[in-house]
Amino acid sequence: MGLDFGAKTVGVAISDPLLITAQGIEIIRRERENKLRQTLARIEELIEEYEVGEIVLGLPKNMNDTLGERAELSLAFQEKLERRTGLPVTMWDERLTTVAAERAMIEAGLRREERVGQVDKIAACLILQGYLDSRK
Repeated sequence: MGLDFGAKTVGVAISDPLLITAQGIEIIRRERENKLRQTLARIEELIEEYEVGEIVLGLPKNMNDTLGERAELSLAFQEKLERRTGLPVTMWDERLTTVAAERAMIEAGLRREERVGQVDKIAACLILQGYLDSRK
């Protein structure tokens, strides 16, 4: 499972059983950034539904390879995920995945209104696909 953890959303992607391709499946939304109980509960439901054995979580590094506030929040979320699910959570450099997701949707001809609701799911897909490709 690949996750793109944002301030108010979490994009979710799942790989095929052979661990070759990633598909975006959902965007989990929450009203406030620090309200994670329902988000974690939904992730647990998806883990069970898709028989997930590992989680890949995007790490939003700065362009100079340092960790900023958003990365620190992602690392804290990693700890919560590991504690709550018992699964290993691999951090994956997600620099420019949102930009790449946005570009892919523009090239596909999606209007701005259509893109807004999909970017996190596609970013999660790019995070997971990058991880899967690195394992080959």
